[in-house]
Amino acid sequence: MAKTIKKSLKIILPLILGVFLVWYALSKVSLNELLLYLDKADYKWIFIGLILGLLSHLSRAYRWLFMLEPLGYKIKLGNSIMAVFSAYLINFTIPRAGEITRASIITNYENVPFEKGFGTIVSERIADLILMMIIILITLFLQFDFIYSYLIAKFNLPKIIIGLFAMLGITIIGLKIIKRSNSALAIKIKTFLTGLIEGALSIFKMKKKWPFIFHTLFIWVMYVLMFYVTSLSVGELHGISFGAILIGFIAASFSIAATNGGIGSYPLAIYAAFSIFGIAKEPSLAFGWIIWSSQTLMIIILGGISLIYLPIYNRKVQV
Repeated sequence: MAKTIKKSLKIILPLILGVFLVWYALSKVSLNELLLYLDKADYKWIFIGLILGLLSHLSRAYRWLFMLEPLGYKIKLGNSIMAVFSAYLINFTIPRAGEITRASIITNYENVPFEKGFGTIVSERIADLILMMIIILITLFLQFDFIYSYLIAKFNLPKIIIGLFAMLGITIIGLKIIKRSNSALAIKIKTFLTGLIEGALSIFKMKKKWPFIFHTLFIWVMYVLMFYVTSLSVGELHGISFGAILIGFIAASFSIAATNGGIGSYPLAIYAAFSIFGIAKEPSLAFGWIIWSSQTLMIIILGGISLIYLPIYNRKVQV
C-alpha cells in the first residue's frame, strides 16, 4: 500500500507542480501580451531551432549504437531513433519512466537484456552530466566578473565563500565516513558512486570512443545553438550576450528535472536567468514559452508516431 502511494505521488506531485508553475508563469505576463509576442515571432528561427533540436535527438540515437556494440548487440538505427523519441514522450507523463521505456523497447524488438540496455542509458547520462558540468565551468569562466559583481551586489559574499568551504568540508568528512561504514545505506551510496566512476571510465574503453565523444559534443552544441537560434525569433532579444544565453540555457536545463519535461518551470527558469542581465520580463517569458512549446510539440508528434510505428516497422523487418 505504502509503495503504491509513493509511486502515485512521484507521478502526481510533479504534474501538480507543473500546473501551478504554468499558472504562475502566465500570471507574470498578460495572455494578450504573450499572444502578441507569439504573433510577432519570426518563425524562421523557430523552425531552424527545431531542426537543430531534431539533429541532437538523432545524434543521441546514433550514439547509443556505440554503447551497445561492445556488449555484442547491433540494433537497427530505426529502433534506436524511435526508442529515444518514445522515451522523451513518456517522460512528459511519468518522470524518468522514459529511460525504462527506452530500454524495454530494445528488449522487446532487439532482444537486448533489459539490465544491459538500461546500464548503457545510465552511462550515457553520466557522459551528458560531464558535458553539462563543462558548460557550467565555461560559463563561469566567461562570465566570472559579471557573476562575481552580481553576487557581491546581491549577497554577502564572505558568508557564501564560508558556506561553500563548509559544504566541501562536510562532503569530504561524509565520504570518509561512508567509505569506512558497512551499513546498508553506505553500501548503496558506495555502489552508486562506484558505478558512476566506472560508467564514466568505460567511455574511454569503448571501441568507438572517439565517435562517441564526437556525438556527445555534437548533441550539446546543438542544444546550445537551438536555444540561441530560437531566441532570435523574439525581436527584443536580438543582441543578447552569449553569457546570458549560456546562463539561461543552464537554468532551463535544470528546470526540466523539476517538473515533467519542464512544464511551467522552463519559461520561469529562463525569465529568472535573463532578469540577472536586466532583460525585460515579457520577452523572456515569451521566449521561454516559444522554445518550450515548439520543442515539446516536436516530441509529442515524433514520439507518438514512434510508439505507433514501432510494431509495424519491426513486423516488416521480420518479414
